[in-house]
Amino acid sequence: MGGDRHHRPHERGHGRHERRLRDRRDAGLGLGDRERDDGADHRHADFDHAGTTGNLTDGTSESTSPGTTQGVTDSTTTTGLPPGVCGDGVLNPGEGCDDGPNNGPDAACSEECILNSCGDGTVDPGETCDLGPDNGPDNGCSETCDILPTACGNQEAEAELIPKPVDIIIMIDNSGSMGNEIVGVQDNINVNFAQIIEGSGLDYRVIMVSRFGNDSAESVCIEAPLGGIPQGGCNNPPAQPINGERFFHYSVEVGSHNSWCRLLQTLNGNTKDEFNLAPMGWQEWLRPDAFKVFLELTDDGVECSYNNISYDDNNNVNSGLTAATKFDERLITVAPQHFGASIEARNYKWYSIVGMAYNNPPEQPYSDMDAIVTGKCPTAADNGTGYQTLSNMTGALRFPLCDTSKYDVVFQAIANGVVADAKIACDFEIPPPPEGKTLDEDSIVVEFTPSGQMNPLLLGKVPGLDQCDPMSFYVEGGKVILCPDACTLAQDDKDATLKVEFTCDPLMPL
Repeated sequence: MGGDRHHRPHERGHGRHERRLRDRRDAGLGLGDRERDDGADHRHADFDHAGTTGNLTDGTSESTSPGTTQGVTDSTTTTGLPPGVCGDGVLNPGEGCDDGPNNGPDAACSEECILNSCGDGTVDPGETCDLGPDNGPDNGCSETCDILPTACGNQEAEAELIPKPVDIIIMIDNSGSMGNEIVGVQDNINVNFAQIIEGSGLDYRVIMVSRFGNDSAESVCIEAPLGGIPQGGCNNPPAQPINGERFFHYSVEVGSHNSWCRLLQTLNGNTKDEFNLAPMGWQEWLRPDAFKVFLELTDDGVECSYNNISYDDNNNVNSGLTAATKFDERLITVAPQHFGASIEARNYKWYSIVGMAYNNPPEQPYSDMDAIVTGKCPTAADNGTGYQTLSNMTGALRFPLCDTSKYDVVFQAIANGVVADAKIACDFEIPPPPEGKTLDEDSIVVEFTPSGQMNPLLLGKVPGLDQCDPMSFYVEGGKVILCPDACTLAQDDKDATLKVEFTCDPLMPL
């Protein structure tokens, strides 16, 4: 690096150069040189005294300047230095340049008669930096000795669109009329439900909220591979459920009408599970970044109260809408980190297997586009209009409860729905810059290319969530986070591609 030497005033360089010239003139010449100079001076005096031109041929004449003679070379230069010395103003062998007294560290020609040029490690006139052999795109100083705006060029990486994890909460009514339905769940939850989700590669877990035990007592026992109880072990269930990596059982009795109240009571552990496996409630098993899916199984309607709020669908459409609206608002209020920060940003769906009448054909589920069903299937107590309405509000499917022989089709449809419902994660890690470089966050650009299209849409960076617009993102905690509208765009097009482009902070080469 040039350091302070490269930033001294030009006059100081000249002063030092003048002194050096005098030193070379006074001390740099040898004794023989001085003797030759003395001889030259005597000869000059003789010629001047004689007033002649020496050995000129007769018939010729030559005009000379005062103090010079024809055929005699002056042994010094106009700088006072002997010929062949750097700084004499003459380009001598081995010199790249020589501007005489104009040589200097900030001049085109150095004090050593070397051309000041890009790549010499010295910041010369017209250059903003010079790292010598390290000049180039990776070190902040270009090959033309200009400070680069980025120390790593333009970087780009494709962001992988990964589905968010899914937490599935299953509520099962433990009333005396639910024995066959519980058996139907136990027979199908592994092969026709968990196995399908597992095969999709989705990161999922199942949380069972229902009384644990033998199905003969309208209790629920889940075996391996989903549960931790070995296959066949539920014929004579162990003393308590065995949880595993993907399955968690919160054992509490659920009555005919109180599913929603039981969910709210047990969420934070206000009502404990009988084995104290989750003292803080089943929320301990939820993951904040996971999409939530509820699955309700009951042959009755909603009629319960909790924290001074009553939920009663009264087996009709209007009351079902009122009850579902209140429960939806309450669920989001008590745990927005899990179920969504607002009604518009719900983070869950509610699937219902309830006592409503069959579709046509019978195994055909009802979608959120179908009206609320007020009829009942043969073995049901009520039609569950509150649960049905919540399914419609959250865009989930509904199934009749009564025909357990069709549970394979029901659970397969729900499993496929869960896979399809899995939301694309709208945040992803920023690709790391090259080693030793620092990311310039302000340079980040995200390209979103819809499936089947060639031209990408550019998403711009905003300071934060409050400044979001439809085509933007912000950076937080080392992650790119798509703004809500851009997130919806990505989640609605799972085959789209996202590319992140960025540059690095310039290195300060001076």
